[in-house]
Amino acid sequence: MIFDGSKLLLIAGPCSLENESVAFSTAECLVSLQSDFAELNIVYKGSFDKANRTSIHSKRGPGIEEGLRLLGEVRARYGLRLATDIHLPEQAKPVAEVCDVLQIPAFLCRQTDILVAAARTGKAVSVKKGQFLAPEDMRHVVGKLRESNAGEIWQIERGATFGYNNLVVDMRSFSVMKRNKCPAIFDATHSVQLPGTAASGTGGDRAFAPILAKAALASGADGLFFEIHPDPENAICDAANQLAVGDFPCIVSDCLKIWHAAKNL
Repeated sequence: MIFDGSKLLLIAGPCSLENESVAFSTAECLVSLQSDFAELNIVYKGSFDKANRTSIHSKRGPGIEEGLRLLGEVRARYGLRLATDIHLPEQAKPVAEVCDVLQIPAFLCRQTDILVAAARTGKAVSVKKGQFLAPEDMRHVVGKLRESNAGEIWQIERGATFGYNNLVVDMRSFSVMKRNKCPAIFDATHSVQLPGTAASGTGGDRAFAPILAKAALASGADGLFFEIHPDPENAICDAANQLAVGDFPCIVSDCLKIWHAAKNL
């Protein structure tokens, strides 16, 4: 088992596995955090393909072959557990040969074939709750994964559609999703997206990510998901939402204080 309730699960890494420099610098940040904070249970996450971009001209990343090579290098160099997202059922098997966790994107959380394929690898499956889905409805997603023998099942809150071009986080969702007897994790950086508000893509405001992360922990979240980057403004995706590697240790330290306080309530 990867999830350990005695530690704070921290899933983090770049939005896209852009290149070796981005992949390795973010991994080095997480290794340093693991050394500094024994109460962290860290999983490195980066995407080989951002398949749901706003524009057909948006950069999507290195692709599955190069992306899995980069992830394998991260494991070999830094010893981190790995996660990445899949967009097609046939991607589950090759990804499972490299990664410990298969992530299902929010827009695909109801797609039975991809859920079943991910679960049948026997690896942990992390599902982002769709922006369109009530937290109560995650029981159906969890049911599909359980019946398909997923190794572990993680549920991720990433905000719900709130009118046009905005998301809102219902802090009740963590208690609701934990009724499914699976960890409920908060995706802090995707929750501050402002979909469609940039010139040809998604905008956002990273300043709110740490605030919402602390609120989620106070509300019972079992873990946090952050996208981090050495130079967020020049990232190929989610430039407005990713956190700077240099700022991340202080943010994690503050979040741990809230996590400790919530556990002692």
